[in-house]
Amino acid sequence: MRNLVYYVAASLDGYIAGPAGEYDALLAEGDHMDAIYARYPDTVPTAAAAALGIEQPGEVFDTVLMGWNTYAVGLSFGVTSPYSHLRQVVFSRSRSAEGDRLDVTADDPVDVVRALKQEQGADIWLCGGGGLAAALVDEIDRLVLKVNPVLFGAGIPLFAGDAYRPRDFELTSSTPYGSGVTIAEYSRRSG
Repeated sequence: MRNLVYYVAASLDGYIAGPAGEYDALLAEGDHMDAIYARYPDTVPTAAAAALGIEQPGEVFDTVLMGWNTYAVGLSFGVTSPYSHLRQVVFSRSRSAEGDRLDVTADDPVDVVRALKQEQGADIWLCGGGGLAAALVDEIDRLVLKVNPVLFGAGIPLFAGDAYRPRDFELTSSTPYGSGVTIAEYSRRSG
């Protein structure tokens, strides 16, 4: 069965963006980027990957999930299909968009993920945001956190929403880089 992987950049204090949705303090340059390009090439926006000569075989992920605010970041740059090399599912109850391999849905995220997990294919990437991650917390099989050496103090948390019961994950790898970024990977504990 396919896994749902929450792969996201975060601050040291657990935010994926600042109070106004800003994310420019999260490092997009540095020695950690080569590791990302090698291990997770499907997470690079399609146009950026083409410009950088990065092949995107769809072997790690073949589907990406986003909340509307995460998707809308590209709209200000005229990008309507940021990950056109993947099947893109955007969750919104009130907005619509069209783009290559893009589906905007008002369906329940848990139902969508459970159906996707039953399909054949590579893993499913949960790109963001925090509200969608909170809705899908019980469906997340792995976390890959690109922890940046910055404090936001406030903003959009990794999991935005009401308090809920603890979930157990175990650290499977942690790699620090000279840039100050640490890539930490966790798997859900069984049982």
